[in-house]
Amino acid sequence: MTERIVVVAAALYDGDRLLAARRSAPPELAGRWELPGGKVEQGEAPEEALARELREELGVEAEVLDRIPGEWPLKPPYVLQAWRARLLPDSPDPKPLQDHDELRWLTPDELWDVDWLDQDVEAVVALESPRGAGNCATNPREPAPARRQAPPSS
Repeated sequence: MTERIVVVAAALYDGDRLLAARRSAPPELAGRWELPGGKVEQGEAPEEALARELREELGVEAEVLDRIPGEWPLKPPYVLQAWRARLLPDSPDPKPLQDHDELRWLTPDELWDVDWLDQDVEAVVALESPRGAGNCATNPREPAPARRQAPPSS
């Protein structure tokens, strides 16, 4: 039996807005949208891998919070897991540095305005479920962090 490889994706929030990233590579995925992230390397915890991938792909420093219930199959032997995350207060704004050519902050009403990759559709649906939905604030009484400007497009 082949060992499975975990790919982690970030439901990266700014208040109630979710960051979507448009793929520029590989060609078969280009133009479609995803939750940013990447492969967990050997010896890495999923949370560590996600923080590293967000630094590499978007140039941000993020706090990885809780895992979104569910796991979604990708091309064997890969599986997708999604985690809720938020930008740290001193983090730069996200930029499309690797594998992406555009970023968009989506409000709850705009979640389906982009053409999500098939596996990300299921993760976004899980975000909308009662267990997965909501602001990423750890204390629901805390105000949502100040909204950032829309990230620049390339």
